[in-house]
Order: sequence, then structure tokens, then C-alpha cells
Amino acid sequence: MAEQKTKRYLELQMEELKAAHAEAEGEENNSAPTKNTRDNSKNAEIAKMYEDAAEYEEGLKAFEEELEIVNANALKDIAAALIQKFPNEERDYAQELQTILEIGWAHLVEVEKTHPKEQLELIKETEFNDVVEKLNTAYPDYNGDFEADVRNFLVKRWENLIAITKEHLKEELAEIKTTGLKPKYVKRVYEQFHGIVK
Repeated sequence: MAEQKTKRYLELQMEELKAAHAEAEGEENNSAPTKNTRDNSKNAEIAKMYEDAAEYEEGLKAFEEELEIVNANALKDIAAALIQKFPNEERDYAQELQTILEIGWAHLVEVEKTHPKEQLELIKETEFNDVVEKLNTAYPDYNGDFEADVRNFLVKRWENLIAITKEHLKEELAEIKTTGLKPKYVKRVYEQFHGIVK
């Protein structure tokens, strides 16, 4: 078995040498494309199959890193930590955090009816970094924990993003399987085709 692999490897090397030598001498073979050209176009097709899955994997990794930051930092430091970790992102993390909080609190006020509307108004008027402090000052008798409530909204948001991304990735991999190829093989071809070293 090892001899066959070695023999095949040597044959491939010989073909590559012949192709390189033919190009060096300026020979043109118009009758049929070379094996490398056929392989490259085939690899391009296979690599294209994995593009969406690769994007989902990249997004999943980013969401998981963002969730770690949300869990590891004080609420007032989350936006700055996200910006520091992802300086090339075009997202406005401070606004995103504020929006998540407003939507979550609106649910508590309007749907569950467990919190007064005044709290939601105060949240809308306050910067995200100061919201817990202002809520604690305005509602000292609150029997919950504002910081825990706010963090809970953020954690749920990122957990939902992670779950959705995993589901999309799973669908992409299932679609690859329907072609008769294994997702690991397609991923390896994608990485080789794009020069990704892991």
C-alpha cells in the first residue's frame, strides 16, 4: 500500500516536472488542457461549495469571542473591549448594546408587564455605560439586580446568534453531503485552494 502511494506521488511529481519543463521551453499544447488545469478548475468548483460554510464558521468564531468578552467584562467596559478586540469591524458596538437592552426591556414592560414603563424611558435616555447606575439610583427598592438583568439580555442575544449560526453551518454541511462529498474533504480543498494554513 505504501509502495502504491509512493509510486503515485512520484508519478504526480513527474507530471509536474514535465509540465514545468514544457512551459520553460515554450511548448504549447492546444489540443487538451493539462491535468493541473483540470485539477485546478475542479478544486475551484469544490472550494466554491464551502464558501458559505466558511463564512458561517468565521461568524461563529467571532460571535463566540464576543460572548466571551460580554461575560468577562463589566457592563460599562463591554463596548470598549469589543472595539479593542475587533478594531476592523464596522459595527457600532455601543449602539448595538443599547438597542439590545432597549428591546429586551421593552419586552419586560410591554409583553410580560413586569416592569414599569418609566424604567424603559430612563434606559432610552441614558448611555449604555451609565444605565445600571442610573436605574439603581432611580429605583433603589428594586427587588432584582439591574446589572444581572442587563447582562442576561446581552448573553441571550449572543447565545441566539451562535445557535442560529450553528444551524446555518449545519445546513451548509448537509447540503455538501448531498453532493456525495464529505464536508471535511471539501473544507480541506477550500483551505488548500485559498492557501489557508491551519
